[in-house]
Amino acid sequence: MTAERPSFSGVLEARSTIAGHLAPTALHPCPALGRLLGADVFVKHENHQPVGAFKVRGGVNLVSRLDASERRAGLVTASTGNHGQSIAYAAKRFGVEATVCVPIGANPLKLLAIRDLGASIVEHGRDFDEAREFAESMATDRSLRYVHSGNEPLLIEGVGTLTLEILEEQPDVDTVIVPVGGGSGAAGACIVARAMRPAMRVIGVQSEAAPAAHRSWQAGSLFAAGMATCAEGLATRTAFEMPQRILREHLHDFVLVTDDEIRHAMAGMIAWARTLAEAAGAAPLAAALRLRDSLAGRCVALVCTGGNVTLAQLRDALAASSHQRGDEDAAAAARAGAVR
Repeated sequence: MTAERPSFSGVLEARSTIAGHLAPTALHPCPALGRLLGADVFVKHENHQPVGAFKVRGGVNLVSRLDASERRAGLVTASTGNHGQSIAYAAKRFGVEATVCVPIGANPLKLLAIRDLGASIVEHGRDFDEAREFAESMATDRSLRYVHSGNEPLLIEGVGTLTLEILEEQPDVDTVIVPVGGGSGAAGACIVARAMRPAMRVIGVQSEAAPAAHRSWQAGSLFAAGMATCAEGLATRTAFEMPQRILREHLHDFVLVTDDEIRHAMAGMIAWARTLAEAAGAAPLAAALRLRDSLAGRCVALVCTGGNVTLAQLRDALAASSHQRGDEDAAAAARAGAVR
């Protein structure tokens, strides 16, 4: 049904496939962040998707192209929330039964959204990887079509369409910063960048409290690591082979940030970009703040991958973002504006 490896032609096909189901998302310039970073900054608002996250692109691309036997069998997948929403959304749209395995204690807003979309939820395990292992066993036991959240060409090609939209709307973008959990979004960005603008830098960002993908990228082989991050969208204990293969070949840089930096960036997305970002969606801003010197003078797109944040998470982020740090950023932005 699919090629072994995602391709740019697959991304172009995915755009045609999802066009009747998902509208392109906004790419807005952000002068406040531009002053702060000394760069031209755009925010890609995947938090405006119907499920509040970019993964729905991949879900629609994959589910729409299932064969008849797979549709009859039904789907099972594992998720901390956004991937599960994407599969639930697409399954409802195409009349396919879906089950989503989630770790105990997963984001309640995301679980409610999955249920509202008609998918069944199975809560199992302490973390994503234990839920994933259970989903794999369910697929075998019940002869379901298992949808891996990373090792699926159609998912990667589907989410690659967001970078396609960025470059078609703003061809001058020379740096894209993408959060990495399993790595499908960054892999899709790499595929598009290589085909459309080989000199463009794709930079991945992950929490240092869940660095499995980063360690695997550095080592050139798959590693497991702890995953005690506040950003459930970045919380994978093991890296995935298909995205890693692409990232090793094409990713320009891979940055680790602290959870405190991510929380500060969540507050920054509200203050500077006037948008609500969940922890993973704010991670690109956290990376950009850390890379400020190297981004100066560039044209940068920050991919806000999702906005599914609970009130408790938002309160924590606002509390953790110190007044002193916010004042420092405001002063830096004012100085940059005065210089420019």
